[in-house]
Amino acid sequence: MKNAFNLSALLLLFSTGVFAATPAKHHWVKPAPVNDMVTFSTLPSKRGIDISVDKNAPGKAVVFIYNWDNDVIWKDVLKKDKGMEKAYVLNNLDNGNYTIEVMVNKQMVRKTAHVYYKGDSKLVSIKG
Repeated sequence: MKNAFNLSALLLLFSTGVFAATPAKHHWVKPAPVNDMVTFSTLPSKRGIDISVDKNAPGKAVVFIYNWDNDVIWKDVLKKDKGMEKAYVLNNLDNGNYTIEVMVNKQMVRKTAHVYYKGDSKLVSIKG
């Protein structure tokens, strides 16, 4: 009887220690913001834009170009196996502002491209 009592006390003590132990901490890594993964720049000739996505970006990148009426005038998919950089010549578009969106991992980066005449040349600049 004395052994049964000691055994049950020991079992109770052991089970309490199991439940009282602190659980292992789970380290959740916050994904890098897409703003740091996508780079917009104008082409050297200033006739278009170059979009570059970091090679460590997850999955693929989808590029949308909208006109001032928010109609999609261009949609393109950038895949890792074909390189995550592409140039778009926009100087053949009408003058005005065009919205460029790049979606990576369900996050979006948005910039505005401005197409305008300067002298006899049509140029493109990037805003915001």
